[in-house]
Amino acid sequence: MCGYFAREEQLLHTDQTQRANEIMKALVLRELKTPLKLEEPSAPTPGPGEVVVRLMAAALNRRDYWITQGMYPGIGLPVILGSDGAGIVTTIGAGVPPHWSNQEVIINPGFQWGEDQRMQGPDFQILGMPRAGTFADEVVVPAESLHARPAHLDWHEAAALPLSGVTAYRAVFTQGQVKRGENVLVSGIGGGVATYALQFAKAAGANVFVTSSSQDKLKRATELGAIAGYDYRSEGWAKQLRSEHGAVDLIIDGAGGPGYGRLVDLAAQGGRIVNYGATAGPAEKFDLLKVFWKQLRIIGTTMGSPTDFQQMLELFNEHQLRPVIDEVLPLARGNDALQRMGDSTQFGNLVLEIG
Repeated sequence: MCGYFAREEQLLHTDQTQRANEIMKALVLRELKTPLKLEEPSAPTPGPGEVVVRLMAAALNRRDYWITQGMYPGIGLPVILGSDGAGIVTTIGAGVPPHWSNQEVIINPGFQWGEDQRMQGPDFQILGMPRAGTFADEVVVPAESLHARPAHLDWHEAAALPLSGVTAYRAVFTQGQVKRGENVLVSGIGGGVATYALQFAKAAGANVFVTSSSQDKLKRATELGAIAGYDYRSEGWAKQLRSEHGAVDLIIDGAGGPGYGRLVDLAAQGGRIVNYGATAGPAEKFDLLKVFWKQLRIIGTTMGSPTDFQQMLELFNEHQLRPVIDEVLPLARGNDALQRMGDSTQFGNLVLEIG
């Protein structure tokens, strides 16, 4: 038995030595509104309580695009972007339990949430700025952010899950309190969070409806289980949905913008509107009289707590859910993926293959 463990330790040491001799590659943002540069930074070293993860795949989020455009608070350059990743733990720092060595993991990209489950604390950070992110061969993260890769997911699927998945989970369950049989509307279907929200609400037994300006995206959403889809550019879409299916108990919205008032109109008495973003800009005009007379709850949400993340993984495993992957590109084509993210043409997640 001693010989076995000695051999395993020798193999691990050999692998780490080989990795140290390899050239690390990473996509680095040096100037706003310019392409990321494929560079060869120094290999990362874990501090106490940290690990190095050799990434097999990473995924994009709209956050990455907003940072490149200077539309995100607290930008500091240069930086390696990327919040989502999955890979193999290759090196552990002091104090990290040894069972994490060589484990296949996904990374919770939210650090230091704090003790209050209702909201993130002042020290909350998201992987990919200011801490170097996952658009690289390797990344250093706190060991407490590691979770075992769900066995039914491949590397691309696992990498696509963390940020969008936990954001959607918190919006639908923790904040939205979805119930079986309720009518749920997910606006702007096609992005990562919206696609997961559709999957999660359907898994909870809700009747799910979606909106988009793309007929192709509406069709794909119905293939995923949406009962119906509506083109939000159509003047009467909200009245049509209500006449065909009734009022909506829960609305998951990441757009805001000039059409927000229609969501207030569509919401049922005592309904909930959960907002996780404002890609269409600030909400313009909506009738505040309807908000208080209908006893509506308008709820903000962002990311998710460690508890949300763990429960999201449990839901994924229980229902054997799979992320929707739009396209997989090599790391060197990260700028092409960012362009697609900016154009909002994808349905589901955009993934970078690394390992």
